[in-house]
Amino acid sequence: MKRLLFYSILSLLLLSSCADKYEVYRTRYQFKSADGNPDYASLDYWAAHPWKWDPSDSIPAPLQNERRDTTADVFFLHPTTYTRKKNLKNPNALIDNDYINAKTDYSSILYQASVFNQQCRVFAPRYRQAHIKNFFTKDKETAQQAFELAYEDVKKSFEYYLQHWNKGRPIIIAAHSQGSLLAEKLLKEFFEDRPLYNRLVVAYIIGWPVPKDYFSSLKMCADSFQTACICSWRTFRKGYVPFYLKKKNDSSFVTNPLTWTTGNEYASKKLNKGSILFKFNKLYPETTDARVSNGLLYVNKPRFPWSFLYFTRNYHVADINLYYMNIRENVRQRIAVFQAK
Repeated sequence: MKRLLFYSILSLLLLSSCADKYEVYRTRYQFKSADGNPDYASLDYWAAHPWKWDPSDSIPAPLQNERRDTTADVFFLHPTTYTRKKNLKNPNALIDNDYINAKTDYSSILYQASVFNQQCRVFAPRYRQAHIKNFFTKDKETAQQAFELAYEDVKKSFEYYLQHWNKGRPIIIAAHSQGSLLAEKLLKEFFEDRPLYNRLVVAYIIGWPVPKDYFSSLKMCADSFQTACICSWRTFRKGYVPFYLKKKNDSSFVTNPLTWTTGNEYASKKLNKGSILFKFNKLYPETTDARVSNGLLYVNKPRFPWSFLYFTRNYHVADINLYYMNIRENVRQRIAVFQAK
């Protein structure tokens, strides 16, 4: 379970460095659940939803004039934001915890889910996410129960979305870290060898491995235009192999988000159309290159005027943001192909 710990901890290094700012937003989340369960009929239980303004609607300043056409839906599952030590005794987050909801919305929903807002209506459910400790505790039974509860909420929210809002529209499944762990189960249960497969534009399962033996018929995307397929990657600095992955050589599928292929060809940083990190309104082009190797995505040190990424070799926290513009463009490409079909 140690490898799981690293994915979750690193997904929050960027967020925790700005933790105090989330306190400011807590008063916006004063709803209370009568029984502790989420009520997906209420927009309070959606971190992102097209019927309300939320941080996923934010558009970086350089992109303000781009054309928007939300002809598809993205169902986005956010990563772990339940990390405080004082919550160690509670395996799952409370669905109405004001601090966690503020942190989720003004970190992941703002910096990750917003990548889809040019071409998609964004749906991102709140769920009783498993505490970060569940990724490394020796109490595997409790951890398993925590992840099962989180998935129960995700499943319930997706079923409500299908029943009330989808109405036959194309669907993109997107997620990061713990969200991707849950998204794999969602794809397995609702899309693989199911009629809903015909509505799947693409699945972006980011920051979490897609084992080569997990899906039987769902395939990895072979290029930037294929639909009803999966894209997945985990980003590390060139030459670095975390100890928890040394025995996992080439056991997972991986996509190069600069070429959208799964081969090991080198992709120059000139193909990187722009990254967004701390400064949401600042777009940095040509920040890093990319190459697939042994089931991971390797890059040279990202080029920014200054960045916390200088001090780590695991770029999990930036899996989406390093390729913000490439993902944005790819969403548009795949939706266009899907509609043409």
